[in-house]
Amino acid sequence: MRPIRYSINITLDGCCDHRAGINDEELHRFYAGYLAQFDALLFGRVTYEMMESAWRPSATGEFPDWMADWMVPFARSIDVAKKYVVSSKLQQVDWNAELLQGDLRTALEQLKQGTGSGILLGGVTLALAIANLGLIDEYQFVIHPRVAGHGPTLFEGLSKYVDLKLEGRQEFKSGVVAMRYVPK
Repeated sequence: MRPIRYSINITLDGCCDHRAGINDEELHRFYAGYLAQFDALLFGRVTYEMMESAWRPSATGEFPDWMADWMVPFARSIDVAKKYVVSSKLQQVDWNAELLQGDLRTALEQLKQGTGSGILLGGVTLALAIANLGLIDEYQFVIHPRVAGHGPTLFEGLSKYVDLKLEGRQEFKSGVVAMRYVPK
């Protein structure tokens, strides 16, 4: 069975805005290695569109000029990964992606029944829905030493507590700490 593992960057005050974090070379290398552990990515529409606009290479295979050389391994990892997208608004997707339609629980349980190293879940809204279904097998919170003072915030509207057990942590030179938990 394939586990669903959730990873999110958050500030100390719980902000999940991707622009609020401290994104440096060390963290990008960490995430490029982390992505390599999964055989698929799982996104909602907003995260899929955001990731596609930032990390998809041009039709000629070139990455944007703004992208530093040390970002390219992360971009390549995202680009080649199989992606599943949950959306009621999108009619089709490409970029090595497939739309998941119908009942969310049923679709995810079918994905989990497949073989492979696991599914990496990203984003905020879809993660809340999947947490409410009790289908997240591991949580990784990458905590940035910053107070953002705005949202979105993590798991606002969660229907019940999710008690977690710390399984590992990694500290970075920037003060960012990756904390890995499993449900108790």
